[in-house]
Amino acid sequence: MEKLKTEFPKDFLWGGAVAANQVEGAWNIEGKKADLSDIFPNGAHMPADREIIPGKYYPNHEAIDFYHRYEEDLDYFQEMGFKCFRTSINWSRIFPEGDETEPNEAGLKFYDDLINAIIARGMAPVITISHYETPLNLVDKYGSWRDRKLIDYFVHFCETIFKRYGDRVKYWMTFNEINNMRRMPATAGGIFFEEGENELEVMYQTTHHMFVAHSLAIKVGRELMLHAKIGCMMSLSNVYPNTCNPNDVFETLELRRASLFYSDVMIRGKYPSYINRIWEKADVQVKFEPGDEEIISTYLSDYLGFSYYRTTTHVYGEPFAGHTGGDQGTPNPYIGTTPWGWQVDPVGFRYTFNELYDRYQIPLFCVENGLGQFDEVAKDGKIHDDYRSSYLIQHVAAMKEAIKDGVDIMGYTWWGPIDLVSVGTGEISKRYGFVYVDKDNEGNGTLKRIKKDSLATYKNIIATNGTTIDELVAKLA
Repeated sequence: MEKLKTEFPKDFLWGGAVAANQVEGAWNIEGKKADLSDIFPNGAHMPADREIIPGKYYPNHEAIDFYHRYEEDLDYFQEMGFKCFRTSINWSRIFPEGDETEPNEAGLKFYDDLINAIIARGMAPVITISHYETPLNLVDKYGSWRDRKLIDYFVHFCETIFKRYGDRVKYWMTFNEINNMRRMPATAGGIFFEEGENELEVMYQTTHHMFVAHSLAIKVGRELMLHAKIGCMMSLSNVYPNTCNPNDVFETLELRRASLFYSDVMIRGKYPSYINRIWEKADVQVKFEPGDEEIISTYLSDYLGFSYYRTTTHVYGEPFAGHTGGDQGTPNPYIGTTPWGWQVDPVGFRYTFNELYDRYQIPLFCVENGLGQFDEVAKDGKIHDDYRSSYLIQHVAAMKEAIKDGVDIMGYTWWGPIDLVSVGTGEISKRYGFVYVDKDNEGNGTLKRIKKDSLATYKNIIATNGTTIDELVAKLA
C-alpha cells in the first residue's frame, strides 16, 4: 500500500497555458488561412460571422501578437520558473485548408522555432492539437465533423506534427474541452445547426467522429513516439445540487454525466450504458462504422487534462446551460463571484480532483485554472493584483490537499500567464495574466508587457515546489 503523500512530486509540472488562436495573431500571413476562431467578433458566446467582413474588428486577428513576440513572453515564463508551457498548434497554420496532402512549411517552421525556444528555457512543451482552431474551409466545405472525412484529415494533421515535433514533445492532448460540444458546438467543433435538425443527434454523431479521431491519433502517436503521453482534455468546472431535495441531487448527477460521458468514452473505452436512455428520450440515432468500437476500446487516453475555474449549483427543472467556464446554474450564496459571474471555489477544486480520480484512476493534469479580472495600472506604473495571488494560493493549497487525499496529479498550468483574448467574450479586459498587455477591447494599445505583482507569487510557489503554500494561505487570513 502506498504511503500518505504530503507534498507535490519532485517532477511536478508547474507552468502556464494559452491557445494559439488567443495569443498568436498573424491570422493570415505566411500561408495561414482562416480558422474557426477568426470569425467570432465578440467571442464564442455571441454569433459568428460565417464570412469575415472586411474592415470589421476581430480580436483574434492580432490578439497579443505572440507570433512575433514569443521570445519576450517566454522570458517572463522562464523568470517564473515554469517547468512546462502549454500551447496549441493551429491546424490552419499547418494545413491552411485542412484537407491538403502537403503541409505549409512556413507554419511547420514557426512551431519548430517556438518549441525550440520553449525547451531552451527549461520548459517542457505541452501541446494541444486542436484548440477551437478547425480550418474554416473544413467547416464550409464538409460541415466540419458532420463528415467522417475529417477523421482522416485530423489524423493526417496529427501524423505530420508527431513526425516533426515528436522528438521534442512528450505531452499531447487531442481536442481542447471536447465536452463543450454539448454547450457550444460551433466553437468546439465547427457545428452550425440548420433549421429543423435534431440538434442532439447532430452533436452526438459529430462527437462520435471526434472520438474515433482521438483514438486513431493515439494509435499513430504510439507508433511514432515511443515515450509520448497523449491525453484527452475536458471542461470540468463543477456543479452542486442547490438543495438536498432528491430531485435536485439526481438531476445534478445527470447534468454532470452529460460532461463525464466524454471522458467515460475516451478513458474507459466504451459508451456508457446510461447514454442509451438519453438517446432514446431525444430520438437520437448515432451511426457507427465497423471497427469504430474496437478502435475506441483499444487506444485509450494516457491522462485526463481538464480545466477548472468555478462551481455553480443546479435546481431541478432548470435548463442545462453553460459556456467556456463550465455549466451555469443558480448562484451559490456561500462563495464569492467575479464580475463575469464566475464563482470562486477552491474547495470545489479539491472536490473535482477527488471525483475524477475516484472515477478513472489515471493521472490528472489541471491544464487550465485561473482568474479573469479587471486590472488597472497604478500611478506607480505597476499592477497590484492581490486578488489574483489570493486565487492562485487558495487553489494550489486545495490541489495539495487533493494530493494528500491520494490523487495522482501530474501538473498545473495557470490559464493565461500573460493577458490574452477571452474565447468566451472576445475581450482582453478580462485579464488572466501574471504579465499585463497594453491593449483594450477595441484593439488600441502599444502591446507593451508589464509584470504584475502576482508574478512574484507564482514564482515563489514554483521555486519552493509548493512547500510554503500553507504559510501563504495563513497570510491571507
